[in-house]
Amino acid sequence: MDIPTLREAFQKNDIQKVKVGGWDVDGVLRGKYVSVEKFWSAAESGFGFCDVIFGWDIGDVLYDNAKVTGWDTGYPDTHAVVDLDTFRVIPWEPKTAAFFVDFVQPDGSAHPACPRSLLKKVIADAKARGYSATFACEFEFFVFEETPRSAWDKGFRGMTPLSPGMFGYSWLREGQHSDMVDALWQGAAAYGIPIEGFHTETGPGVYEAALRYQEALRMADNAALFKVAAKEILGRRGLMPTFMAKWNAELPGSSGHLHQSLWKDGKNAFHDASKPDGFSDLGQSYLAGQLALMPELTALYAPTVNAYKRYVPGVWAPLTATWGLENRTCAIRAIRGGEKGTRYEYRQTAADINPYVAIATCLAAGLHGID
Repeated sequence: MDIPTLREAFQKNDIQKVKVGGWDVDGVLRGKYVSVEKFWSAAESGFGFCDVIFGWDIGDVLYDNAKVTGWDTGYPDTHAVVDLDTFRVIPWEPKTAAFFVDFVQPDGSAHPACPRSLLKKVIADAKARGYSATFACEFEFFVFEETPRSAWDKGFRGMTPLSPGMFGYSWLREGQHSDMVDALWQGAAAYGIPIEGFHTETGPGVYEAALRYQEALRMADNAALFKVAAKEILGRRGLMPTFMAKWNAELPGSSGHLHQSLWKDGKNAFHDASKPDGFSDLGQSYLAGQLALMPELTALYAPTVNAYKRYVPGVWAPLTATWGLENRTCAIRAIRGGEKGTRYEYRQTAADINPYVAIATCLAAGLHGID
């Protein structure tokens, strides 16, 4: 996407303001509105963005041990570069365009705390080896008949789920709330985030959305933005979803599984029909790298306290570095899908992942195994 093409798109969509934002280490989208005139200037040369977004946590509490910014530096601006290829029109905000930014240092190198730049680096590592990476993300999330205000007033306790009881894969519950499902499905699609599958999961008011597979960076963009979009879309209907990994100790947690494969010369590099299980030697090496590094990399896959609360026996969250063919009790499920669908499903991750960090970590671990 170039600026002349964007100008035509702005005119076609009658764009009146622009929303620009970038992702912090927790996967929170930090952004602001700018005028169209300001945007064209930013599109050409970038703009300043307060680096405090890398100095506080998800609740805006300042870290006391941060190295990239802090009281000693005065929380100055970091340089934000607009990724023009991320252009979208926000369906529920008329005449508003949206773009992601990448954060860079004065010398033009990536900011060390920019998760999107981290993923770009690992993708470049894969490309240097001749591979492109395809990922898909599945998110489980609970939906409540609450608003941020009502949940706050309750101290986030005793909240009312959209529906009571345990109803995994319920045709009935999906139909009873078809207006909500349709609003989320159509809204996400209009935002450029296609959903491939959607169903209820086991638990009160819990659903799972399987996002359509994409190239790794595009998938991370869609996965991260889907969580934001779901809160905006459902919030307009008086509902509140949560992507916490474990919001209630008595109920199952919410997963964020990652399907993945490498491609070379237009072919699935994980598939080899001559092998007994259909997985190539390269695919097995990729798997081996992920298994070997899984214990240490849990720190990146499980970024919150609640992510660790999900790791309890008997509720499907994997506790050991294991894999199995079509086995959902393992940390990695190997899926025999022929030339197009042979892939691995990484099941350790929960819905609270930072998709950029988690996908980068998966891919880097797999490349380590290949190396």
